[in-house]
Amino acid sequence: MRFPVVPAIFLACTYLAGCASSSGPDTSALAITPSKETTSSVTVSAPVPAMAVGETVEKETAKQEELAWAAAMPETHAFDGIPGEAGVIVPLEKPAKGAIAITRDAGARGQRMQIYGQKFRDAHPINFGKRTPRHYAVHGVDVSRWQGEINWPKLRSQGANFAYIKATDGGDHLDPMFRTNWKRAKEAGLKRGAYHFFYWCRVASSQAEWFIRNVPKDPDALPPVIDVEYNGQSSCKKRLSRAQYLEKIKVFADMLERHYGKRPVIYTAPDFYADNLAGELKGYPFWLRSVAAHPAKRYPNRKWVFWQYSGSGLSHGVDGQIDLNVFNGSVDDWHNWLYGQSS
Repeated sequence: MRFPVVPAIFLACTYLAGCASSSGPDTSALAITPSKETTSSVTVSAPVPAMAVGETVEKETAKQEELAWAAAMPETHAFDGIPGEAGVIVPLEKPAKGAIAITRDAGARGQRMQIYGQKFRDAHPINFGKRTPRHYAVHGVDVSRWQGEINWPKLRSQGANFAYIKATDGGDHLDPMFRTNWKRAKEAGLKRGAYHFFYWCRVASSQAEWFIRNVPKDPDALPPVIDVEYNGQSSCKKRLSRAQYLEKIKVFADMLERHYGKRPVIYTAPDFYADNLAGELKGYPFWLRSVAAHPAKRYPNRKWVFWQYSGSGLSHGVDGQIDLNVFNGSVDDWHNWLYGQSS
């Protein structure tokens, strides 16, 4: 979920597509140096679909669909405030030795999804040492428009048991492939959730309202994700204080939790985490990007639910590269965690 340095023509296309929100920059602010750890979900690794690709596939009817797609707008908030934090249970680090196909759970939990062992490759493989992604049983991906048309059944059979799908960024951009990916991922049997790329020059409450307007309230979906990181290609060059970053994150997360009934997951990168999140937000589940080392080395003492271990994954079902992730736990941990999200 990161913007690497790319040729100017792609930066221009990204800007026009809304990857940087349309709000103007703060010209008095200091520039931010982004993380060098890059991933592919927002970069060009496949032919870029036209803005209307979702419409041509799904044949959506414009105005009626817009009104009925996700939800009514929440109550508007005029300013950012800081809601209280609450506890959350995250799985302990307990790497599984292999993926196990389980079709049923006991008792009231009913049907359990089948877990596929991962068959992914990597264009730039990393030696993670003794604690590698292969020690984890449940693998998944995150995607955006830059993956183009995805063959979701094929991708799932290669080991994508879950997918986080780019939905929105800022307060005015919707990923043009979101609706198509949202629908097809579920049809293929993946557990899927939506993520929002946060824009630091815009009020948090308006961004939450935009996300809620565009992302359906599905009790079977994974918790929503707020992607918080530095973006050197954004029109927003503003550097906030740690307290200001935390305030915006909490406002956004609190609004989403009230609407969806699930505590949002915080996705972040090593540099932003070290500057602003180390020791903070202990009641939230974390999704950590660490493509060169195990998260224990990049994020000491931080419990995590998801680890993004590669931005250069290769898989049948996707042209080009794709981000690869693991869930922190065994197959049983995964199903228990899913059950907790739906309770």
